[in-house]
Amino acid sequence: MKTNLLTKFVDSEIAEAGRLSAAGDAEGAFRHLERAHVLGQSSTYHHTRVHWLMLKHGFRERDVKEVAGQVLRIGGAATKTPLGIYPKGNTGGANVSPIKPMPIADDIAAMLEEAGGN
Repeated sequence: MKTNLLTKFVDSEIAEAGRLSAAGDAEGAFRHLERAHVLGQSSTYHHTRVHWLMLKHGFRERDVKEVAGQVLRIGGAATKTPLGIYPKGNTGGANVSPIKPMPIADDIAAMLEEAGGN
């Protein structure tokens, strides 16, 4: 996998999430964290990192369900991803099953293809 390219794509989504969060658009910010999750879930570092950012988002929004869900998911990302165990396409939020594979949006699939992953 072209790690630098994958990192660029993940970082871009995280940056957009940060921009939207600072502008008061919590929903938009979380959508970009979900996109970063799908892009980075094959990398233990990126997968765990995005769940950490989702946890912080949950705290900022005072969303108890999201906070609890992310605590569980951080453990899973850190321990299962190195073994290649993760549900491809899963958006990573507490609003979806942590084990359910999901369809990957065309633009994200194209980025993954370009980065040589998934």
